Amino acid sequence: MKIYTRTGDEGETGLWGGVRVPKDAPRVQAYGTVDECNAAIGVARAMGVDAELDTLLAQVQNDLFVVGADLATPGEATNIPRIGADAIQVLERAIDDLEAQLAPLRQFILPGGAPSAAYLHLARTVCRRAERRVVALSRSEPVNPQVIVYLNRLSDLLFVAARHANASAGVPDVPWESPRMRKESQGG
Repeated sequence: MKIYTRTGDEGETGLWGGVRVPKDAPRVQAYGTVDECNAAIGVARAMGVDAELDTLLAQVQNDLFVVGADLATPGEATNIPRIGADAIQVLERAIDDLEAQLAPLRQFILPGGAPSAAYLHLARTVCRRAERRVVALSRSEPVNPQVIVYLNRLSDLLFVAARHANASAGVPDVPWESPRMRKESQGG
């Protein structure tokens, strides 16, 4: 199989079923951003996370391929998997399990800490952008509503996963300091 096909050289791409659309079409923007999120998760995993989190993130990456296929397939298609409530429940259970292992969050935190945690925070922000793109798409075209719920829950999971990665690495979360707090700590 050749990697290049030359079919996109004019700025169009094909959706499942053969429909050609511009590469900047809202649907392509949505599943492209899901792909970016998947890549950011891959970088976080490559930076090193514990085995439990790695297994969970590998499942998420596989789910994101399903989300991408779901978004790239407008309308009905019998051989395309769709993301559903079961995948969302897996995320919710994982969030609860990871949170139970962490100290309660008492303040806002900045993205950062251990390299894997920083990349998980980056993945979270890309996930939020993907969610916004899917919501925008849903205003003009049919979208599986479970995709929006999945991405919303995934961004929550990625936040908790970043905190877990920091805790596992023995690195504290980076607290946010308001301008007033900074001024007070400087004696002003």
